[in-house]
Order: sequence, then structure tokens, then C-alpha cells
Amino acid sequence: MMKIRKNGERGRGGADWLESRFSFSFADYYDPEQMGFGPLRVINEDWIAPAKGFAMHGHKDMEIVTYMIDGALRHEDSIGNGGVIRAGDVQRMTAGTGIRHSETNASNDVQAHLLQIWLHPDRPRLTPGYEQKSFTTAKKQDGLRLLVSESGRDGSLRIHLDADIYVSILNLDAKISHRLRSGRRAWLQMVEGAVMVNGQPLAVGDAMSIEDETEITITTTTNSEFLLFDMA
Repeated sequence: MMKIRKNGERGRGGADWLESRFSFSFADYYDPEQMGFGPLRVINEDWIAPAKGFAMHGHKDMEIVTYMIDGALRHEDSIGNGGVIRAGDVQRMTAGTGIRHSETNASNDVQAHLLQIWLHPDRPRLTPGYEQKSFTTAKKQDGLRLLVSESGRDGSLRIHLDADIYVSILNLDAKISHRLRSGRRAWLQMVEGAVMVNGQPLAVGDAMSIEDETEITITTTTNSEFLLFDMA
């Protein structure tokens, strides 16, 4: 079973310095039919104005992944981490028993564009943690590049649940496939371009939930970038 979540169906939010699109219920956007998908609770696409951002705030009992699309984001947290996340970087933060952090656009003149992703961990009250890695465009091209996994295999960031997050940047007329083991589900989130997923079209900002399928075949209709979540 595959269900498309169109870009225009997403919730909207923000401020004078922030534009946001919500795949699932978040902040003032509430839809009882869109409360998450499996362990995936939040996918927010944010555009943050230069030199603006989120002041120090708290989280707990959530795995938070930030995927930078464009620009740069300055991160500081209550467990002593600080630095800049740039386009191509991926950040994993384990909120666990509680963590506070701030996220601000590190540029005074360039907008920051990112996906912020929250997933439920496999157990509560984990020790808070932080990890950041850079993945070059070359490493993301012509296949599925593992960004995040439970085991941290293949150079991926480690997350505290049975979920793999892949990225792919593909040229026009490329074709790749991914097999889903029994009992697994998937979510595909478009970042750029347009693809066909098992014959169904997705464009920039669209997403697809996938259940009870054994294989996903993705064919591009233009140069494209997307994230693929493979989850228990």
C-alpha cells in the first residue's frame, strides 16, 4: 500500500523570519489523520532568514535528525556541543532525559534551508548525545547513501531505534530499487526534482508512505534528491 502526501497538503507555520511546512501535526497545525508514521513523528521543512533562528529550547525522549539542504545553521546545546552545520551535513541529537539547544542561521545574508526530523527512540530516558557528519554530493549520487542507522554501519550516524535513513541524488532517467524486509515500512520524502515510485509520480516537497510492499523502484523524471526511511 502506497499513499502520497502532496506538498500542498502539508501544514504551514512560521514567523516573519521562518517559513515551515509540516508533514505531520506540529505546533498550531493539527490533523488527527497526520500524527506520524510508525516511529517517525516529525518532518518539518524550514526556511530560516539570515541571522535568525530558534532560541534555546528543550526536548526529551526523541531522536532528532537535521538534514541541511542549503545554507548553514549554528548549533549550541546544554551538553557542551557547538558549531555550524552546513549544506551536506547531517546532525543527530538524542534528547533522552533532556537537552536544550539553539539553532540560528549562521549567515547574515543567505537563507538556511533544512529538514528537521523527529523519531521515537526504542526506549525512554536515554543519555543525551550529539553527532554530526558531512556527506559529499559525490557520495550521495547514483544510489542510496546510508545517513543514519541503529548500528552506525557504513559510516552512518547512530540512532536509537531500528530505522535506516538514506539519501539519493540522481540524474535524469536514473533507476534504483530498494527491497523492504517483511514487517518493514518506508517513507520517501522529496527534496528536489521529480520521480516515479512504483509507477506513481512524486514532485518536490511530496512524500509517500509505503507499507506491505517488498520492493520500491524509483525512476527519475528530472535531476532529483530525496530521503528514504526504512523502519521497523
